[in-house]
Amino acid sequence: MITDYNRLSGLHKVAILFSVLGESLAMSLIKGLTRTEVRKIRATIREMDSVSFTLKRRIMEEFYFGFLSEQFSEEGDGEEDEGPIKPFEFLSQMTDEQLIALLANEDVPVIAIALAQLDSSKRMSILERMKPEEKGKVLIELGSLQDVPLEAIVEVAGKLKEKASYLPKPVEFSRGGAKEIADLIGEMDADEAERYMQTLQNENPELYKDVKMLVLTFEDILDNFPDGILRDLCNSVELDALSMAMKGIDQEIVDRVIGNLPQKKQAMYEPVEGPKPKREVDDARKIIVSQAKEMEKEGAFNLADMMGGGEMIE
Repeated sequence: MITDYNRLSGLHKVAILFSVLGESLAMSLIKGLTRTEVRKIRATIREMDSVSFTLKRRIMEEFYFGFLSEQFSEEGDGEEDEGPIKPFEFLSQMTDEQLIALLANEDVPVIAIALAQLDSSKRMSILERMKPEEKGKVLIELGSLQDVPLEAIVEVAGKLKEKASYLPKPVEFSRGGAKEIADLIGEMDADEAERYMQTLQNENPELYKDVKMLVLTFEDILDNFPDGILRDLCNSVELDALSMAMKGIDQEIVDRVIGNLPQKKQAMYEPVEGPKPKREVDDARKIIVSQAKEMEKEGAFNLADMMGGGEMIE
């Protein structure tokens, strides 16, 4: 059994890491390995004797805390380190606004793991914005992270890093960037867009107002579009998309929308029956929102004027 840490090469450490995490997860965390290097790692795993639990734990801790830095090359080739691998390093480059959006709707253990990686001032800044009940749960979880397996913590890092790649960049919060932010939010799904808008409202109320004027949602169309524009819009999309988009909408609003269609289309309209996946409903609503944006480009109406002309319900 292998027990002497000091006799391990970089290749041995990586082989142990692969054996503990599994090849798929390990390769998702260690980028840039060639096929030859992966074959060497596999061969090393097959050739190695059993490894003590204590040694496995030390290798995992070394990786987790960012000290695994050897180049994965021929054993004993003398090449210098490339620098530490830090699974949570991306968190330090994020603003408070991005961190809040990143952790929105995550489970308490995931939030606690992420906050544990931040410096104390940033950690407190995020905690102070949480609801008291949620804050209490996170604080309790922070006190018991030593019971979480290291491989689970590394897996959390990978998933959060991927999620973070889809968040708007900090520069997009700059004053005067309302149009760019509105365009980005328009590409998000409904739940993600709502979370991001809430974050923006909390962090920059003035910019939020500007963005809100430019972000068009399906609900905005139903609440703010006058009958004439609503008629032209709904008449320009397929009935199948319209009926799917109206799934879950109050019947009074549905009647108003359908009542604006030509009589022939009213007769052809059939409501969607039975439960439907939220994704399908959201996709249908995006079709209508996209068509409304096209109408605006063609000069049918001015979105900013329309959205600013009546009472806005936040």
